Amino acid sequence: MPRINLLPWRDQQRRERKLAFFIALGIAAGVAAVVAFAAYLLVGSMIDAQEQRNERLRAQIRVLDKQIEQINDLEAQKQRFISRMQIIELLQRSRPEVVHLFDELVKVMPDGTYLTSVKETGSQLKLEGIAQSSTRVSTLMRNIAASQWLRNPALEVVEAAKDNAVGSHFVLDAEQVSVVTADDSATNTTVRKRPLRTVSGSAP
Repeated sequence: MPRINLLPWRDQQRRERKLAFFIALGIAAGVAAVVAFAAYLLVGSMIDAQEQRNERLRAQIRVLDKQIEQINDLEAQKQRFISRMQIIELLQRSRPEVVHLFDELVKVMPDGTYLTSVKETGSQLKLEGIAQSSTRVSTLMRNIAASQWLRNPALEVVEAAKDNAVGSHFVLDAEQVSVVTADDSATNTTVRKRPLRTVSGSAP
């Protein structure tokens, strides 16, 4: 019976299988490398596109910041203009107060009393003068309390007049009634708007 040696064929088949395995492994590695490179390019393009969108958003935010700054400047100018208008209006409405003041001082001064000095600080008045007696000073205070344009009399000093003058020297405080009332001030008060905030931050 003839004897057949199968070892060389088996070795050749084993080598062919090993070669096919390495070839398949190389193909798989190549495909994986191509897929990884494609994914890298895709992610890079997505990142670039997002960076471009972010830059456009940042440019728009800078434009909005400038516009908000301009709006805030306009609001500040508006408030300054309104304040000036209110001051001018108050001055115009308070012009008759000086006339009323001197006219009322003449009315409230009793006989035997005259003023040597009148000082005004805001709405506060300091009256200095000479009266024939302290009773005249009391009458002056009652007249001020009953006056339409003066109020809150307060006596600081009453003493014998100096320089051989007859009567008493007095210093009297009073308050001038303003033409502009509290209701008028409330009416002239404007509501101040809060300044717009500056847009900041980065885009998502």
